[in-house]
Amino acid sequence: MTKANAANERIKHEYLAYLVQAKGRDDATIDGVAKSLARFELSTRGKDFKRFHRQQAVAFKAELLAMSSARTGKPLSKATMLSTMRDLKAFFFWLAHLPGFKSHIRYDDADYFNLSEKDVMIARARREQPVPTLAQVQRVLEAMPTGTVLERRDRALVAFTAITGARVNALASFGLGHIDLEAGKVEQDAREVRTKFAKSFPTYFMPIGGTALEVVQDWICELLRDHLWGLADPLFPATQTGLDENGGFIAKGLARHGWASTGPIREIFRRAFNLAGLPYYNPHSFRSMLVRHAMTLDLSPEQMKAWSQNLGHADVLTTFTSYGAVPVHRQGELIRTAGMRPAGLSIDDSALIIELAKRLGKGGTENLPG
Repeated sequence: MTKANAANERIKHEYLAYLVQAKGRDDATIDGVAKSLARFELSTRGKDFKRFHRQQAVAFKAELLAMSSARTGKPLSKATMLSTMRDLKAFFFWLAHLPGFKSHIRYDDADYFNLSEKDVMIARARREQPVPTLAQVQRVLEAMPTGTVLERRDRALVAFTAITGARVNALASFGLGHIDLEAGKVEQDAREVRTKFAKSFPTYFMPIGGTALEVVQDWICELLRDHLWGLADPLFPATQTGLDENGGFIAKGLARHGWASTGPIREIFRRAFNLAGLPYYNPHSFRSMLVRHAMTLDLSPEQMKAWSQNLGHADVLTTFTSYGAVPVHRQGELIRTAGMRPAGLSIDDSALIIELAKRLGKGGTENLPG
């Protein structure tokens, strides 16, 4: 085990504070950077950063190619390698301007943390992600038990995700006060809800058919009527635990607070899909499901823009590029039937294509907001 280097620990603490306070990075980003730095120190056996030499970067790249994931035991993905090297490049570039370091580290030393162009291309390649269908989600809702309040909570959680596409951190922090059943929407207020980039926006319940909306409405009514929940109480309460007669922990009902982390939500989804005899689809995949559904509805550009805003996107191209990938089997169907379609485009279709071309001409999808 590598012994911690006190000087390294101090400068890492300063750098992580800089990322938070000056760059506004979130906790997940900070955790990733800290892991990248730890991997590098493991490679150098804790050698002082002031003794950095570009050969250490070269050696680390070679070791990274041979490393395995602690979670899966498989070789690290090229995407993980790219993010790790990017973190280290930024760190040593930052070190190069500090007193006590700039005499030891040059700015161009950081360039030795670049991967080969081939590896970068592999890391950035888009791969088809598993996305559920609306029919599969409906099957899950029908298979989920409803005998206890915790089971009804879990079912409502899956249904709510299906009609809103809300991110998992937001799901963990919604309160009843954010729901407007009459208007059919949820307010994703960043002052109280853990939204991405602290963005506030309303999300109207998506028209997906099935029983999802009814499940959500029944759950909210149960909280208000049977449990006397108030607007400040969580929409999806955490599980209240207690001790059984043998001193072991058991679930006792609903807590008066939401989940502090997203792990329990993912586990609920995992159990739900397993119970329905289906492969696991994570909560985030529901966003892609909703975009794919929208693409089958023959929406006007204005309607598609509204659908995009509903997901919290300022630009409709973000919706298409991040979540609108056409499944491979559907791609084949569309190509085979393309020649059967009537010639010509509608005015609305033409306007959208022209707008897409203009945007892409300004630098491609890489310049689109995330």
